[in-house]
Amino acid sequence: MNVIKKLLQRYTAWLWHILGPLGPWGVFVATTCDGAFVGLPVDAVFASYVYHDRAHLMFYITMASAGAAIGSTVLYFIGYLGGEKLLRKRMSAARYEKIHASFEKHEFWALMFPAMLPPPTPFKLFVLAAAVAEMRFVSFLAAIFAGRFIRFAILGFLTIRFGPQVVRFVAEVFRRHWIWVLIAALAGLTVWIILQRRGAQREGNTTVSVRGGKIL
Repeated sequence: MNVIKKLLQRYTAWLWHILGPLGPWGVFVATTCDGAFVGLPVDAVFASYVYHDRAHLMFYITMASAGAAIGSTVLYFIGYLGGEKLLRKRMSAARYEKIHASFEKHEFWALMFPAMLPPPTPFKLFVLAAAVAEMRFVSFLAAIFAGRFIRFAILGFLTIRFGPQVVRFVAEVFRRHWIWVLIAALAGLTVWIILQRRGAQREGNTTVSVRGGKIL
């Protein structure tokens, strides 16, 4: 146990030795590297920056989200060029077909939703699946940015309220009760989509009514 603790302390010291000179841009670099398949404790890094520099919360949220999107382009091109074989090795055939079908129907939401969730969500598998499904590149970047923006915004506010230790707490809750977290997040997302569609339908009906009244 002491050996593991010492290794973690050395790793943490090494990581901050790299990120320290970068100043506030360290968040962007960390999330970019993490998105590009170099696993880093980005939640802990982000929380530390926010806790010690609360005035720039929105800057850190934006930079962390942008870094995650940009870094994921590495996996996007890997998946685009030959990720199907890699995915089939990593998951069952049934799960692969389910994820692939979800991208064909709702590609933006199929990537944005997993991007919102904390570890141990296998987000990189969803990134590869998006590439294999030939998701439009602009939509790919937008979905990751939007999902990560929500995730880091929540984490940022929790960090300011409870301190950096909230990262460990959230990870433990998700690990033990991940199914309920997924259900709650999915329910909230479903309600939001329904409200958005109703709003769009109302605007469409209003436009039709105006045209029918010959106002336009």
